[in-house]
Amino acid sequence: MWKVVSVLTVLFAGAVSAQQVADAVAPEAAGAGVFEDMGPEYAGAMAAKVQGKPVKAQNWMVAAANPHAVKAGADALAAGGTAADALVAVQVMLGLVEPQSSGLGGGAFLVWYDAATGEVTTLDGRETAPLAATPRRFQDADGAPLKFFDAVVGGRSVGVPGTPALMEAVHERWGKLPFSDLTAPAIALAEEGFSVSPRLAGLIQGDQERLGRFADTAAYFMPGGAPLAAGDLLKNPAYAETLRMLNGGAASFYTGTNAQAIVDAVNGAMEGAGMLSPVDLSIYQVKERAAVCAPYRGHEVCGMGPPSSGAVAVGQILGLLEGYDLSAGPQDAQVRRLMGDAARLAFADRGRYLADSDFVPVPVKGLLDEAYLAQRATLLSGDAALAEVAPGEPEFDHALLRADDISLELPSTSHVSIVDAAGNVASMTTTIENGFGSRIMVNGYLLNNELTDFSFSSHSEGVPIANRVEPGKRPRSSMAPTIVLKDGKPVLAVGSPGGSRIIGYVAEAIIGVIDWGLDVQQAAGIPHAVNRFGAYDLEEGTAAVELTDALGAMGFEVGSRELTSGLHLIAIGDDLQGGADPRREGIAYGQ
Repeated sequence: MWKVVSVLTVLFAGAVSAQQVADAVAPEAAGAGVFEDMGPEYAGAMAAKVQGKPVKAQNWMVAAANPHAVKAGADALAAGGTAADALVAVQVMLGLVEPQSSGLGGGAFLVWYDAATGEVTTLDGRETAPLAATPRRFQDADGAPLKFFDAVVGGRSVGVPGTPALMEAVHERWGKLPFSDLTAPAIALAEEGFSVSPRLAGLIQGDQERLGRFADTAAYFMPGGAPLAAGDLLKNPAYAETLRMLNGGAASFYTGTNAQAIVDAVNGAMEGAGMLSPVDLSIYQVKERAAVCAPYRGHEVCGMGPPSSGAVAVGQILGLLEGYDLSAGPQDAQVRRLMGDAARLAFADRGRYLADSDFVPVPVKGLLDEAYLAQRATLLSGDAALAEVAPGEPEFDHALLRADDISLELPSTSHVSIVDAAGNVASMTTTIENGFGSRIMVNGYLLNNELTDFSFSSHSEGVPIANRVEPGKRPRSSMAPTIVLKDGKPVLAVGSPGGSRIIGYVAEAIIGVIDWGLDVQQAAGIPHAVNRFGAYDLEEGTAAVELTDALGAMGFEVGSRELTSGLHLIAIGDDLQGGADPRREGIAYGQ
């Protein structure tokens, strides 16, 4: 993978020229070549990102991870569609041009603000475990946890996809345009072919061995045995046919020949490991959940509750920091100490308490209770890193003992933010989990490996783990699609990919806007400093590494590494301002 230097590495260094800013982003990461045939307005949107400037609009806006997807959503909005229409158009296009991150074979969480009612709704399109799954699904014959990629690749890791059902639910509730109009751009591009992006090509190059284990997957990504290269023309007629099938309703995905193809592929990929049945697909349901909203400096930060840990953990981080002054900015070591240890406290609670609330009582109210967070926040009052961090004891409406869990989540996800002309706001994070998911391909799309977001261990010293595998259960997620409100009105839509680091990326971006006064493009490019379990990860090649010695002196274990977020933000005020992560290929575009 290439190394990307954040735009704000040079911006925080002082006054710079536009050329210096442009030079701070690797062109392959910025998406050079992806948008060239899409018109000057999209080239302008890409140029704004490279120059570190937000895109501005008056009526509507889309921010997503690939220019083709942004254009599909923009065309839907320009045709009079809603944010829900645009969301469908964006998602089906992402499944074609960014198949390693999300698609029909995965799942998603949506946070929706309805302009007419002022209500925030969250829809859970997370994948589910098969009914035949057991808590020992990711253990060997002796009960020891499997190695991660031994569990990922093949049928053992595949959950029932939720994205097709979520798209139908969103369209039925809030869409206006015919569903077939929204899939048409992706169908046309799948048949005509699209230019393989540098990011996709690089990921294929680095994953050849795993992609090569399954014939259909290998034939698509490595035709003739050679991995696709940037600029290659790639067609996917099977995906076009699947989208035509979906035009008749999501039931066609979950029953009949497509469902049987999924079952056969999963169960055939690893003998005895898949255990997926047609019944598992036929009973899948999208669930409406109560939005989880947390206060922060006069705002309400609203997101997705369990089975996602995102909104609770982001809300806890912000709540723990509420009483501290962060105005010195991201290059201040004490600010980063506070943010890092607040995240550690949130992750300690996450590891013990967060799981699918349909199966495990989760103390959401207790974890976000003002008094509980104020008491926990006193732990941050010193000058050094916390020597150790343990879960707290929030108020619980059930007496329930749970063991701690650290589940490995590797990043390959996508985030979409949309505002339509009526003022509806959509913030959706969508995923197949690891890059290329299970590596199993069916009818032109990849199947997820989402079940590896469960704990591989079922118990710890005889105490059950909340996020263990159970039949029909949804694995815990860190996805944190977020809408921030002030005085009941939305002011920011934000989210990111990044595995369990999503929580840190989103909290950091919100702090960037509210505490540091950054615009959304600056917030998308903040040099990352992320802590979860004690080690402080600083984004290599950026100004964040300048904090190494100071954080180390405070007692943190510190290291630098690539931290490829994919933040997409829209600020909502007198106008709309969009920002897209300079580390990836996406853009923000509006009119």
